[in-house]
Amino acid sequence: MSQPATGPKVGRRGGPVRLGLRANAAQFTLLVAVNALVGGMLGQERTVLPLLAHRVFHLVAYTAALTFILAFGVAKAATNYLAGSWSDRYGRKPVLVAGWLVALPVPALLIWAPGWGWVVAANVLLGISQGLTWSTTVIMKIDLVGPGRRGLAMGLNEAAGYGAVAVTALATGYLAARYQPRCTGESHPQ
Repeated sequence: MSQPATGPKVGRRGGPVRLGLRANAAQFTLLVAVNALVGGMLGQERTVLPLLAHRVFHLVAYTAALTFILAFGVAKAATNYLAGSWSDRYGRKPVLVAGWLVALPVPALLIWAPGWGWVVAANVLLGISQGLTWSTTVIMKIDLVGPGRRGLAMGLNEAAGYGAVAVTALATGYLAARYQPRCTGESHPQ
C-alpha cells in the first residue's frame, strides 16, 4: 500500500523512516556482503568451467564451451527485467531469498554433472539467481540510502560484487591449476 503524499514516511516499527548510509550502516554492510557472495559464485565458476569443458567434457569448439555464459546471460537478463516489479509486489526480502534458493542446487549440478547440458542448466539457475539477488540488493541499498545517494549505493554494490568475482576467480584459478579438479582420465559424453 502506498503512503499518503503528505506527512513523514513511517517504518514497520512505527517510527519515521531514516534514510542514509550512516543511519543504515549495518543493513547496508550486510547487503554489500551478500553481493560479494553472489559475485564470488560467479568468479569461481568463470575460471573452473572452461577447464571442465575442455578437460572433462572434451569440448573443443570455443563457442560450445562458452554456452554456459550465454545461458547465464539470457536467464539473468529475463530475471533482471522482472526483479524490480516482483520486489515491489512481493517485497524485497522474499525476492532475495527466492534468488538464493534457486541457486542451492547449482554447486551439486556442477560437481556431479555427467554431461555439459547439466552445466548449462546450472547456469540457467545461476542466471535466475543472479537476476533476483543482484538486482534486489541494488534496490534494497537504494531504499536504505535514498535517491540522493543512489550513485554511492550502486558504486559500492558493483565494487563488492565484481571485486569478489576477481578475487574468487584468482583463487579458484590457482586451486584448479594446482589440484586439477575432476581430471580423472575418464571420458564423459557431450
